[in-house]
Amino acid sequence: MSDENRVMEFLERVVSDQAAAFAGVSTSLGIRLGLYKAMSGAGWLTSEELALRAGLVERYVREWLAAQVAGEYVQYDAETNVYVLPDAHAAVLADSSQPTYVAGGFTMLAALHGAEEALANAYRNGGGVSWLEYGPRLAEGVAAFFKPGYEATLVQEWLPAMDGVEEKLRRGAKVADVGCGFGHSTVLMAKAFPESRFYGFDFHEPSVEAARKHAVEAGVADRVTFEVAAADDFPGVGYDLVTYFDCLHDLGDPAAALQRVEEALAEDGSCLVVEPNVSGEPNENINPLGRSFSSTSAVLCLPAAMAQNGPHALGNHPGQHALMGIAATVGLHRWKLAVETFTNRVYDVKRR
Repeated sequence: MSDENRVMEFLERVVSDQAAAFAGVSTSLGIRLGLYKAMSGAGWLTSEELALRAGLVERYVREWLAAQVAGEYVQYDAETNVYVLPDAHAAVLADSSQPTYVAGGFTMLAALHGAEEALANAYRNGGGVSWLEYGPRLAEGVAAFFKPGYEATLVQEWLPAMDGVEEKLRRGAKVADVGCGFGHSTVLMAKAFPESRFYGFDFHEPSVEAARKHAVEAGVADRVTFEVAAADDFPGVGYDLVTYFDCLHDLGDPAAALQRVEEALAEDGSCLVVEPNVSGEPNENINPLGRSFSSTSAVLCLPAAMAQNGPHALGNHPGQHALMGIAATVGLHRWKLAVETFTNRVYDVKRR
């Protein structure tokens, strides 16, 4: 292949990526304004009908639909001038109860783009960008992104894969969910195991407030408590289970957090660590999922860890051995891969 052909081939790829990036804004709007939900299961609609269902201005809806057709998210019948969101697409973009729903990730875009200047400065001076600097929509987007996966796998697959944990939860266990965010993981466990008691901790007060509301709405407020606390000094001891859902790598000092786990665990307690299923080797991440996680790490996970001025700044793809080594230094010597899914690796961690 000639150099000119290589240039054109790469140009086509970048233009395609650029188109997807621009389209991300209209996709985010479609989620935020309920357009996908309004189309879901509705069959073929005119732009006027969709605008009426969504309570929006028809001219904007028509333009949005044109963008969706161009990206093949929505189908269009030119003869009758109607549009449809196929059921298969609705499972990805409209129905948050489906494990295939990934639309929540798009709602993070505004927060990430809004922090670009702070990120540029961090790249220049070696500082970080704290979670709060991204604004409140980041926490909302992260919660929406992870919730469907947790609903589909946490109780059904992940906890049963942990040695002896499910039985303890059924009998009645004490559980700490560290970095709980909006509390979706905590509430899911509390609903499944009514004999156990759950304590969610997060340093982000607005997230803790949202978690408390979710617990009330789910009817589990009698067995769930949420508090503002950092990962390295959350209160309590004698926990049968401590969990870190997709957040250990975001900490500036994961060793201090795991040291607190070692101190807080009951004698035969376990720590559940959920991390992205990406490799520590860049060449092994040349795929859509690897690209997604690696890109997020460069603009969120690493900067957030750097802002904490800790001894570690792992990013979201440090690799299993890096995490295992940190855990061993604080007395958590057993690091076992319990289960692996398309998006996550779930580890069962114990003292021995």
